[in-house]
This record gives sequence, C-alpha cells and structure tokens, in this order.
Amino acid sequence: MPPHLHGSERFDVSPVNSFISKGSEPRAPSRGSAVLKGQLLRSLTSADMFTRMLKLRLLNAVAPAYFFIATAVTFILHFCFFIPTIFPNLRASMALHTVVFLFLMFNALGNYIMTIKYPAESANENVVPVCSAHCSDKVDAHYLLNGRHFCKLCKKVILKRDHHCFFTGNCIGNKNMRYFIMFCIYTSCTCLYSLVLGVAFLTVEFSISFENPLTFLTLLPLSTSYFFTGTISGLQLFLVLMLYVWLGIGLVCAGFCCQQVLLVARGQTWCQMQRGQLVENRSPWRNNLKDVFGTRWILGLILPVQTAETGSEDTDAHKQD
Repeated sequence: MPPHLHGSERFDVSPVNSFISKGSEPRAPSRGSAVLKGQLLRSLTSADMFTRMLKLRLLNAVAPAYFFIATAVTFILHFCFFIPTIFPNLRASMALHTVVFLFLMFNALGNYIMTIKYPAESANENVVPVCSAHCSDKVDAHYLLNGRHFCKLCKKVILKRDHHCFFTGNCIGNKNMRYFIMFCIYTSCTCLYSLVLGVAFLTVEFSISFENPLTFLTLLPLSTSYFFTGTISGLQLFLVLMLYVWLGIGLVCAGFCCQQVLLVARGQTWCQMQRGQLVENRSPWRNNLKDVFGTRWILGLILPVQTAETGSEDTDAHKQD
C-alpha cells in the first residue's frame, strides 16, 4: 500500500462494490418484451398450423386422384392384357373371371360412392359454436363426449367421428361406417385378385417363375436393373410395380378393415380410442354390429345399399345436448 494511503486517509470502497454488485444482477424482463415474445410464439404457431393444414388439404386432393387413376389402370390391365392373354380360347373361364372382376369392382366403387353420399355430419350443427380451422381440439370437448367432433378439413361437426379418410375426402362416422368397411373389404379383394391374375400374366407372357417364395423380395430390384440395361421393356417393369401396389393396398385395406370391425364391435371409434375415452353404457357386441350393419347385413355384403337406419341415433345425440 502506498505510504500516503494510511489510517483515516484510506478510501471507503464499499459503495463502489455495492454499485458493481447491483449492476451485475440480471434485470427482470419488461412487460413489453413479454408481450412481444407471446405475439412471436402465436405467429409461429399460426404459421405451423397453416403449413400443416395446407399439407393435409393437398393430401385430401391427391389421394382421391390416386385412387381413380389406380382404378382406371386396373380396369385397362384386366380387360386389355390379363383376361385375353391368360384365357385366349376358354370363353367360359374368360366370362367367369370377367363377372368376378366386375362384381368386385362394382361393390368397391359402389361403397366408395355411398361413403361420400352419406356423410357423417351431425344434423344438430346449430348448437355447436363456430370454430375456425385453427382452433384447438379442446374447444369441442363437450361435443366430443357426446359423440361429436369438429373436423378442421371438412369444417363440419361429425357425429361419432372415427377418422378422416383422404381417399374419400370426407370423415368416416356414424352414417357411413358400414359403407367404408365394405369399401375396404372389396378393395382388398380386388387388389389381391388382380395380384393373382398379374402373376399369372407374367408367368404366361414373360415366363417368370413365382415358385420361389423369395421371388417378391428380388423381383422389383432385378426388374429395375434389367430395365436400365435394356433387358426388359417398360411395360414389364410397370406390371411388376403394379404387383407391389396391389399387394400393399390389399394388405393395408384388409388390416384396416379388421381394426374397424373390432372397434365397431366394442362400440368405440378411433378418435375416442386415441383420446383414451371409455364408452359409457357399452352395449353387447352383437348390438353394436347391428347398429352399423343393420338387420339386412347379408344384403349389404353383396350390394352397396343402405341396410341400417342412422337418423334415430342423430336424434338421440340431439336430445343429449
């Protein structure tokens, strides 16, 4: 210490230390910055919601187009390639396979149309508050408990909503569940039937053997490499691709159909199961299946016709409100 700083002449540094310690303390965020941060978060949330809804609407338009293109291609392949090539001189077999294919396609397309014709909208929409496409699902919790749900894509209140089907472009619920299940069944049967005829066509026309069970694991990679080397034609590669398309759609539709039948038997929807909601006053599984498929369920297995009355259930839901 310098000699001139001694005794009472020493500086008192406590005020300086106090000032430094106060200056180093973190300042609490102002009210304006908190409001700005909240507005920024809301803007980002709205942008994310807009992007998500845009993707869903795009998928809602692309999926039906894909379905109709696949249906048209299946029709052309059956009547222009498969049946004439596999049964060239067998008129009875040709007629039989034509009838079977037309029956499957008639029921698949018929139930597809009925799924769209009888939407699952609630007849009691006037009691539901107006909800925008960006609202939270918690807004309509009361109506979800009563078996209703607001679909942001359809922008409608759905009675006993199960899920939104992008291939039909509408929601599946109380009024069209029976047609949707039959649509899945016949679509699966049509795809698997087309797969069998496609395999037979490739065997007859291009001498491809399917005796090895591992053929499907190597067929597409080998066909792709052979196509780029010029060994096979584009038609043969396209037929191989269609085999995988039919196999995939057939298995997916079959599995989805089994899941829907189990949910119907339990009296529960997919939407309720995802949210962990239990079904109150659960009815026996026979009554649950009867509510969806009706008393004339055998007729519904062979024809896309209405077999169950759904208006009374909508009236019951109206009384609950």
